Amino acid sequence: MKTIVLAGGVGGAKLVDGLASLLSPGDLTIIVNTGDDFYHYGLLICPDLDTVCYTLAGIANPDTGWGRKNETWQVLKGLETLGGPIWFQMGDLDLATHLERTRLVKQGISLTQVTQQFCKRWGILHQVLPMSDDPISTMVETVEYGEIHFQEYFVKLKCQPHIKGFRFAGLEKAKPSPEVLEAISRAEMVIFAPSNPWVSIDPIIKIPEVKIALKAKKMIAVSPIIEGHTIKGPAAKMFQDFGIVPSALAVAEHYKDILTAFILDKKDEIFLEKLMQWGIIPFSTDIYMKCFEDRQFLASEIIKLIDTIQTMGSQ
Repeated sequence: MKTIVLAGGVGGAKLVDGLASLLSPGDLTIIVNTGDDFYHYGLLICPDLDTVCYTLAGIANPDTGWGRKNETWQVLKGLETLGGPIWFQMGDLDLATHLERTRLVKQGISLTQVTQQFCKRWGILHQVLPMSDDPISTMVETVEYGEIHFQEYFVKLKCQPHIKGFRFAGLEKAKPSPEVLEAISRAEMVIFAPSNPWVSIDPIIKIPEVKIALKAKKMIAVSPIIEGHTIKGPAAKMFQDFGIVPSALAVAEHYKDILTAFILDKKDEIFLEKLMQWGIIPFSTDIYMKCFEDRQFLASEIIKLIDTIQTMGSQ
C-alpha cells in the first residue's frame, strides 16, 4: 500500500519513525515542510527536514527530539565569545549538515537531490522529500513585532508574541518537485502527521499544485493535541491567539473539508460523535509517543485504520 506522510517537526518525525519500521521503503514516502527553512550565518538551515532525517537515521538527540545525539558545541561557544548571535542552537555535527547542504545548493543542486544524497549517507531507505525546491518562508504576523520569520518567533522569541496571522511568502510561485507529485499520484493514502496544522501542514497542502493533486486522495490526520494541550510545540497557543479553544476537535475542524478520517487520543473520545456528524471517520487510540514502542504502536493503529477504510471502500 503506497502511503505518504506530510510531516514537520518532532511529532511528525516520531510518527514516520514508527511507520518506517513497519512499512517497506517502496510503500512509504515522507514529504516534509520547508516553510521553517531560513539562512543563518549564510547557511541554509532546514529544521523540519533535518529533524525527520536525523530521527529516521537514529542519530537524533533523544532528549530534545531535534539536533544530533552526542553533539558538541565548540563553534557555538566560539561565536558567543566573539559576540555573534547564538539564539539558534547549532551544534558542531549539525553545523556540518548545514555547511554541506549550503555548498551543494550553491552549486545548483536541488534541495531534493541534496536530501536524497544525505539520506543515502545516513542509511535512510525510505524516501524523504522537501515539499518544494523553491523557497517558501512562513511569516508570522505578531501584535508586538509586526511580521517576523517563524524561526524568530519560535526560537528567538520562544513563542511569546501574540499571533494575528500567517503568510507563506513565495507560496503562489512555488512548485512541488516532480518527485513530490509522483509520490502523491501513486499514494493510496495520505497521512497528516501530528504536526502543527498552521505552520507544518498548511505550508505543504497550500502549495497550489499539491492542493490540486491531493483532491482525489483519502486523507487521515493525527491530532497533535491531547486534552487541550499540545504534545510539543506552540499549536495550542496559536489556537488560543486566534480565539479558538485548543482541542483535538479544533484540529479536525481545521482540516474538516478534506479529511476522510481523524485519529485522536482516547482521552478526547468526547469528540467522536461530532466528527461523525462532520462525515469524518473517527478513530481513538493512545497517540502519545514517549518511546520507540509507542511510535510503532501508533503506526500499527494507523495501518489498521487504513485497512478498515480500504475495506469499507471496496464494499
